[in-house]
Amino acid sequence: MRNCFLFLFVVFFISNIHPQQVTNWKNYSDLRNVTGVFFSDDAIWSATDGGAFRYMLSDSTYKTLTKADGIQGLSITSVTKDNKGNIWFGSADGVIDIFNADENSFNVIMDIANSGQVNKNINYLNIKSDTILVSSEFGVSLIDADNYIFFDTFFKFGTFTTNIRVNFADKLDLIYVCTDEGLAIQKKGATNLSAPESWNTYNNTNGLPGTKTFKVIRYNDSILVATDNGLAEFDGTGWSVFLPQFNNQIVSDIQATGDSLFILSDKKIYLYRNSTLTQIHSSPYDLKRISISPNSGYAIASTNGTLFVNRDDSVKYLIANGPAANQFPQMSVNSEGVLWSASGKDGAGVGFYSYNKNSWNNYNVSNLPQLPNNDVYSVYTSPDNEVYLGTWGFGFLRYNNENFTLFNRENTGMQGVPENPDYLVITGFGNDSRNNLWVLNYAAADRKTLSMLEAGSDTSWHHFSVPAEQNRIVKQHYDLAIDPYDTKWFSSRESAGLFYFNEMKSFNISSDDRSGFLTTADGLEQNDINAVVVDKRGDVWVGTSLGANIITNVASILSSGTSSLTINPIFSLRQQSINDIAVDPINQKWIATNEGLLLVNSDGSRVLASYNSENSPLLSNRIESLAIDENAGIVYVGTDRGLASFETPFIKPAESFDKLFMYPNPYILDGNNKLLTINGLIKDSEIKVLNIDGNLVTEFSSPGGRIAFWDGKDKNGNIVNSGVYIIVAYDTEGNSITTGKVAVLRK
Repeated sequence: MRNCFLFLFVVFFISNIHPQQVTNWKNYSDLRNVTGVFFSDDAIWSATDGGAFRYMLSDSTYKTLTKADGIQGLSITSVTKDNKGNIWFGSADGVIDIFNADENSFNVIMDIANSGQVNKNINYLNIKSDTILVSSEFGVSLIDADNYIFFDTFFKFGTFTTNIRVNFADKLDLIYVCTDEGLAIQKKGATNLSAPESWNTYNNTNGLPGTKTFKVIRYNDSILVATDNGLAEFDGTGWSVFLPQFNNQIVSDIQATGDSLFILSDKKIYLYRNSTLTQIHSSPYDLKRISISPNSGYAIASTNGTLFVNRDDSVKYLIANGPAANQFPQMSVNSEGVLWSASGKDGAGVGFYSYNKNSWNNYNVSNLPQLPNNDVYSVYTSPDNEVYLGTWGFGFLRYNNENFTLFNRENTGMQGVPENPDYLVITGFGNDSRNNLWVLNYAAADRKTLSMLEAGSDTSWHHFSVPAEQNRIVKQHYDLAIDPYDTKWFSSRESAGLFYFNEMKSFNISSDDRSGFLTTADGLEQNDINAVVVDKRGDVWVGTSLGANIITNVASILSSGTSSLTINPIFSLRQQSINDIAVDPINQKWIATNEGLLLVNSDGSRVLASYNSENSPLLSNRIESLAIDENAGIVYVGTDRGLASFETPFIKPAESFDKLFMYPNPYILDGNNKLLTINGLIKDSEIKVLNIDGNLVTEFSSPGGRIAFWDGKDKNGNIVNSGVYIIVAYDTEGNSITTGKVAVLRK
C-alpha cells in the first residue's frame, strides 16, 4: 500500500507541472563486440551488443545507430538486407528493426519481443526471396519482407526438444535448420511444417561430427554444415566428415562464393579452393560470422570490431568511435565541456575515457604509460580544470596542461589498505574554498581517511584522522563532498552511515577538529548511502537505498556539532533506491535510481519529470552515474547498458548582461504551445514584456539560469496580439539591465 501511495504521489506531481524542455537525445555505447555482419555493395553493416554501425568503403565514414537514432533493439545480434535495400536488425530482446537508409527511418516488429517466450534472443536473420527466416532461441519464424506479417513459426523439429535453440535457418531446395541438438531438414513434399513429423533430424549418432550445428550452405554440388566438432557433407541420405583438418574444432561460420569456401575456426580464417586448404588470416580476437563481397573483400564479426580484409589482402579492424566499455561508475565534466569517465574496479576496469562532444578518447595501460592499472574507479574535475582519476589500488592520476602525473603511496605518504599499504584505493576528490585538493582514501592502513594537497604544490601533503571514526571499524569510504564551510562529508559502507569532518583550517592542530557520524538514529532514511552532494544553497543531499535526505544549517557544525543539524526526508523520493544525485545550474536535482531518472525541484518537494527506457532513449532503467555540463545544459546519464545525454534549458547564468537572444524570432502564435526562449540572462533575472508603446504586458522571474521562457500571454492569461514587443531583463536590485525585441505573429 505504501509503494502504491508513493506511485500516485509521483504521478500527481509529474502531471501537474509544465513540460520540461528536454531535447537532442544521444546514446554512446561500446560498439566493439560485433555479433553480426553484412556486406552490402559499398557498405559494411555491423551488429553489436551496443547498437549497430555502418562503414562506407568509399569515404571511410561511420554511421552509428542507437536507440536515440530510432533503433529499438538494444543488444543487436544479427543483420541482413532485403531485396528492397532495407537493413534488418535482430536483437537479444526479440525486437526486429527495419532501417530505410535512404529515408533514414525505422519500422519495427515487436511480435517476438511481446511474445510469451522466456528467451527471445534472435540468433540469425536470413533473407530468401521475399521471406525473412528468423532463427531464435525457441524456433524458426518466417516473415513477409514486404508487409512484415508472420507466415508461421516452427517450434518442434522431429525428435528434437520443443523450443530448441536455432542458430541458423536457410531454404536451399528444402528448409534446413541448425540447432543445438543437430540439423533438421524439411521432408520432401511436407507442407505442414508445424508438425514435428515433417522434419528429418540428424545428429552425431547418424554421421554429424558434432552435436551443435551453426551454419548450413550449398558449396558446389554439396551441402555442408559447420558444427562444434568440425565440418560435414551431406550426400542426400547421410553425413560424412568434410575436411578432417577441422575435426575436434569449433567451426563458427562458413561462406561460399563461386568455388571458394571461407571457414572460420579457432580465431583463424581459412580458404578452401581447388582442393587446397590455406590459412589466410589469424586474429587475436574471437571470430564469429563472415560476409563476403565478390568485388570488395570480406568482413568478419569479432570481439574487437569488424575485421575487413580488402581484395589486396590488407587488414583493418572497423571500430566505430565510442567509449571503451559500457561502464560509467563515476563521471565529471570540466569547464571546457569535456566529459571524463571512469570504468571500473576489481579487474573489470578498462582505463578511462573522455568525450569532447565530437569524439571519444580511450585511455588504458597500453596507450598511457603513466597509468599503472586499468581499474580506474573515480573521477573529478576541479574548478581550475584539472582532472583527477582515482584507481582501485594504485593511487591516482592528475591531468593538466596535456600531462598526466601519478600520485601513489611513495610520493604522497598516503597509506593503502591494511593488508597491503601500497595498495592505495582512491574513491573521491574535492576542492575546498582555498582550492586545496582533498582526497578520500577507501581504507587507509593508518586510519587517516582524508588527505589534503595544498594549492599550488605537488609535495605539501597533510593527512587527517577523523575523530568520529575512532573506536569504529571504518573502511569502504565513498562519496566525498565539500560544503561552503569546508566541511568534508563522506559515507562508509562498513560503518553504514555518514561522516563529516572539518579541520577548521588548522592543518597541524587536531584539538579544534570538528567531526560527527550520522545514521538512521539521527534521521537518515537509510544507513546504506550511495550519493552525497552539496547543492547551490550549501545544503547537503544524501541519497540512500530507501530515499534521500536534505541536511541544512550545516554552518552550525562549526560551533554546535551534530545536534544542531536539521535532517529532513525528501517525501517525493521515498522508497527510491538512489545511486547518484546531480545538481543543475538552477539548483534542481537529477536523481539516478534503479527504475530510471527523476528530476525534482530545488527543495525536492516536487517531481518535475521522470524518464525511463520505455518513454525515452535511456538504454536501461538502472542509472548508475550522472554528470552535468553547466555551460551547455547537457545532462549525461550513465547506465549499465551505455551512456545517454540530452540538452536542457538549465544553463549556467551569464556573469553579466551582454545581449539578449530571443528565438524563434519572429515568434508565431498558432496554437502549438511553443515557447519563446530568452537567452543571455544573469542569475535570478527578472523579466518584463512591454509593447511598443512601453506599456507592461506581463512580468515574471527567470528560473535562475541563463534561459527563460515566455508563453506569448499577457498578465491576465490572454494571448497577445501581433506586433513588436520589448523584453527587459534586470537583476533583483535593478543595478543591471538589458533589453531585446521580438516580433510576434498571431495566427
